[in-house]
Amino acid sequence: MAESLNYPSEKAGLPPGTLVHVGHGPALASRITLINYMSGHCEEHPVESINDILRFRETGGTTWVHCEGLDMVEMIEAIGHHFGIHSLVLEDILNTHQRPKFEEYEEYLFVVLKTLTIDATLAVHHEQISILMFSSFLFTFREQADPLFNSLRQRLTNGKGRMRGMGTDYLTYALMDAVVDNYFALCDVLEEAIEAVEIKLLARPRTQTFTTIQRLKRELVFIRKSITPLREVLLEMQRSETELIKEKTQPFFRDVFDHTLRVIDTMDSYRDLINGMLDIYLSSVSNRMNEVMKVLTVFATIFIPLTFLVGIYGMNFDYMPELRWKWSYPILWVFFFLIPAALLTYFRKKKWY
Repeated sequence: MAESLNYPSEKAGLPPGTLVHVGHGPALASRITLINYMSGHCEEHPVESINDILRFRETGGTTWVHCEGLDMVEMIEAIGHHFGIHSLVLEDILNTHQRPKFEEYEEYLFVVLKTLTIDATLAVHHEQISILMFSSFLFTFREQADPLFNSLRQRLTNGKGRMRGMGTDYLTYALMDAVVDNYFALCDVLEEAIEAVEIKLLARPRTQTFTTIQRLKRELVFIRKSITPLREVLLEMQRSETELIKEKTQPFFRDVFDHTLRVIDTMDSYRDLINGMLDIYLSSVSNRMNEVMKVLTVFATIFIPLTFLVGIYGMNFDYMPELRWKWSYPILWVFFFLIPAALLTYFRKKKWY
């Protein structure tokens, strides 16, 4: 098993084209699966060596090689050697911090996508999916093993739909469509989270509410960074004059492009909502502070004249005329009650509280 790096900066100093896995660790169980299919026929095999792939070059039909786990650098290097894949493309496959992109070569097409998942803490996790499309072979490379493409494999196995009668271009469309459909599930989770925050914000905003808003805002920036480039990827694929993408498959890519625009528009609306909620929270906190300061100011204003009176009669002079008066103390208490009552009445009349 080859050494894995966590960050692209750790590759500094290595020659271009050096095959080193850059990601957050290998899959739980690295494996390669091969599916060969045509109309009326489909077979699936595990791959142990490069020969298990090469023997399907002469069998005809369409062959899908699905690699789960990028720590198998030697196998990926062997695939690149036998299928004439550029070393920089192999390097991009192993470096999972790539931006979604589309590159066109003479014999194959290279596509990079990002699949996104969100957990209970609203933290978004990404995974890179690399696709190499040949005329009869299609390779997909993933870091982890999860059920994202299981429905496609079942459709091939069951023979339902048009997939068996189509080529690698349609399979590429189906893979990209599955990734974009997964974005809609992400939108649903974000919508529920935003609605929950809105309810808390209108009821009684707390510091935890502000933390949640900030987390959503940060994750949305990351999501848009991962999804927005897919728009350019699909546009380039539609404009491409390569013979690997047939004319009858183009409408399907346009459909994925339309779905991608819907997701991007949804994320933009979520960003506006979150910015609005952040403004509401800050305004609410400011209003609460103003209310508190208003109450404190009212009490301070009431006690200022009382403090003035106490200060006068607390002085230690021998000759103060009121000190010897019989009713001075009760009269002073009358003032202590009358002054606050008069001030409160005045404040209420002015609607200051």
